[in-house]
Amino acid sequence: MDDYIKKALAGVTDHAEARMQTARGRHVSVVGGNLVGNTSYVTHGVGARFYKDGVWGFASDSACTPESAAAVIAAAKENAALLHSRKPKNKPALANAQAARYTEARPFRDVDQKALTDYARALDGYIEKTYPDLASRSVVISANCIEKTMYTAEGAFAYQLFPRVYVIVILSAETADGATVELYDILGGGEGYFPDYYDDPAALHEAVDGLYRELMAKKEGVFPNAGERLCIIDSAIAGMVAHEAVGHTTEADLVLAGSVAATNLNKQVASPLISLTDFAHTAFGERAPLPVYVDDEGTECKDAVIIKDGILVGYMNNLESAAHFGMEPMGNARAYAYSDEPLIRMRNTALHPGTDKLADMIASVDDGYYLTRTQNGQADTTGEFMFGITMGYEIKNGKLGRALRDTTISGVAFNMLKTVDMLSDTVHWDSAGYCGKKQPMPVSMGGPAIRCRVNIGGR
Repeated sequence: MDDYIKKALAGVTDHAEARMQTARGRHVSVVGGNLVGNTSYVTHGVGARFYKDGVWGFASDSACTPESAAAVIAAAKENAALLHSRKPKNKPALANAQAARYTEARPFRDVDQKALTDYARALDGYIEKTYPDLASRSVVISANCIEKTMYTAEGAFAYQLFPRVYVIVILSAETADGATVELYDILGGGEGYFPDYYDDPAALHEAVDGLYRELMAKKEGVFPNAGERLCIIDSAIAGMVAHEAVGHTTEADLVLAGSVAATNLNKQVASPLISLTDFAHTAFGERAPLPVYVDDEGTECKDAVIIKDGILVGYMNNLESAAHFGMEPMGNARAYAYSDEPLIRMRNTALHPGTDKLADMIASVDDGYYLTRTQNGQADTTGEFMFGITMGYEIKNGKLGRALRDTTISGVAFNMLKTVDMLSDTVHWDSAGYCGKKQPMPVSMGGPAIRCRVNIGGR
């Protein structure tokens, strides 16, 4: 297959890409002691894309054979020629196309489905025995891996693996007034394989106990006073701000569509304390939660600096948008499946840490809130956002008070970030989710705790 694709791309003068991908996944769900989900899947195929004078031709096939690869590459080339003949754009060649190369050294490691079901049942059994007062309980295990081989006409080559594994626990309880409160947490896991993180289910008991204590506090919780309040937003929520409320507005295709970032380049959009980067494979001196070394256009992945000391200094680009804006492409073109075309996507997007201790940040607030967990959120290209808050606490005279019931925060990201005056010195990453921009994509997001003013909902 490799030789056949290289031969099919040989002599191509315009930019062209060909990808072979295999996606594998195993999922287990135990709800109230019942095994309600027990699935595994494998999908694979070949996709190819050709560039001709400003238009793209794409084709894909679920068969991984030399014949299908040749047919897909030929079809993509024909599609580009057809589109060019119907609506030519007459743009120049992609002069900034690269020939980056990367080969993943570690092999793919599978796990037996029974190992996942046994682990989930054992953890569920502990929860049932220890906390019989729960209204419901769920244990979910997800282990998946995308294996990708990519070639370009310029000579780029990448063989990359993107494995992720997580155990998720969801607990709910009934309140005295008949309502139901719920919390979930991702217990351990990350980039890698099941045996890398999970051996003995007892190792997660302490984390489950902590989640239960939070749920019991939330059960007795109160609703916040609505309005603009001084809040400490914990790192998990700060990561969502980085991704949803800022990151998407600085993806160059959305900038070209008129996002708020289009008119703010080289302007102050946040407090001078704020810096934000979309990291490629290394962040803050450590391996990033979702390392990407070569993107799906053959570009070497580098860190894309978005905000530096409060100034918006760059966008995330593919080859075309980088040429349009006169910027260097940093490897942000990513495709989820073999049947998807590469789009401008985030990788590991995070706010940089500061120098403050979280305890000092809480102590600095006389009357406000400490917001710790979120379950969902949305934002648009204006930077306006609304996130659901599933856990938090009052702050009174510098001390934590009563827990909060479910609420929301909202605002305009750049306005909110201008009010930031303290940043914690640690960064928390969330790498279990998918970004839903036209096609799902594994991403990670992170940041420190931040002190800012934000609109919070009430009852």
